[in-house]
Amino acid sequence: MTVIERFLKYVTFDTQSDESTGVTPSTPKQMVFAKYLMSELEALGLEDISLDENGYLFATLPANTGREVPTIGFIAHMDTSPDMTGTDVRPRIVENYDGSDIVLCEKDQIVLSPKQFPELKDHVGEDLIVTDGHTLLGADDKAGIAEIVAAIEYLKLHPEVEHGKIRIGFNPDEEIGLGAHKFDVEKFGCKWAYTMDGGEVGELEFENFNAAAAKIRFKGRNVHPGYAKNKMINSMLLATEFAGLLPENETPATTAGYEGFYHLIGMEGEVENSQLSYIIRDHDREKFEARKTFIVDCADKMNEKYGEGTVCVDLKDQYYNMREQVEPLMHIIDIAFAAMKEAGVEPKVKAIRGGTDGAQLSFKGLPCPNIFAGGLNFHGRYEFVPVQSIEKAMSVVVKIAELTAKRY
Repeated sequence: MTVIERFLKYVTFDTQSDESTGVTPSTPKQMVFAKYLMSELEALGLEDISLDENGYLFATLPANTGREVPTIGFIAHMDTSPDMTGTDVRPRIVENYDGSDIVLCEKDQIVLSPKQFPELKDHVGEDLIVTDGHTLLGADDKAGIAEIVAAIEYLKLHPEVEHGKIRIGFNPDEEIGLGAHKFDVEKFGCKWAYTMDGGEVGELEFENFNAAAAKIRFKGRNVHPGYAKNKMINSMLLATEFAGLLPENETPATTAGYEGFYHLIGMEGEVENSQLSYIIRDHDREKFEARKTFIVDCADKMNEKYGEGTVCVDLKDQYYNMREQVEPLMHIIDIAFAAMKEAGVEPKVKAIRGGTDGAQLSFKGLPCPNIFAGGLNFHGRYEFVPVQSIEKAMSVVVKIAELTAKRY
């Protein structure tokens, strides 16, 4: 089975995660996919295969060299984003893309166009895997899983490529920030690892956002609207007032590079009770802490105006910038850099405007930079991935295994 055949099979599994359930994996359908992957790894003849009750799947490709080589790992997540349905994904391949609009669904006039997504122009002449416009594709991160499994199969079939012991790990719930929470780093047993969870071909990342989630609750007072003067407090209007206190030029739509933001991801309410849900992001730790403080200060300001207890803030840190954990071990970046070069890929070292399981794993003692998986426009109906990018990512995994053995 080719890497593309694997990917097209994997995306047929609906594996959306759900932050509301409070269990791991957050949805039982992720375990269905995990069991299927386990059967594939068994068919490949891997060793030490384990799937625990939380949906963490580990396996080993034994070393084929007698030299002492560090054990390294490759990791990808099985879940897809809650932002867009992953039910009944119907991928198709647009061969030799010519740079024009791609009609995803003619009936509903859903079009993937370079006018809105100019990055399409970078892939003219390539074969693009797209959706039918009604689901996400799932390249985040089923492309990563396919690349790892295909690379391991390649190494099994080509014993002339020397490598040390390689561990692979597939986990649930990355998209809701919980992918690494129950990841047993000691059991995984690696010196370092790589997540195959990046975007555009060539991306190599060892910096990411510091991240927090905030839920802001507003308490109103409901009175018959005909007799409400000087009595009613509409919690929904309080929520909009709060949103207006945050800087309008510090949102995902107005920032790039190392610029942080406040992102309103949910709102619900009625007159008496309303809630806003935000995620807070910044690469700089001091600025990150200042952003959290600002959220609290805005709530305090409104409580002074409307009375104590009117606005309540629940803030939780989600993950931190992995750079401080990876930077002292730059040889693992050097190996990935060299592997890309040998695979014919121009490395693009950049900071992630997001986070990966690797960020949390790095703080758990497993240094874990992130490598491209090849997809673009994740989490929505306009997601696509070039066939050639998936194939190159698979080659990078093989080259990392090979170069690690050569350097030790």
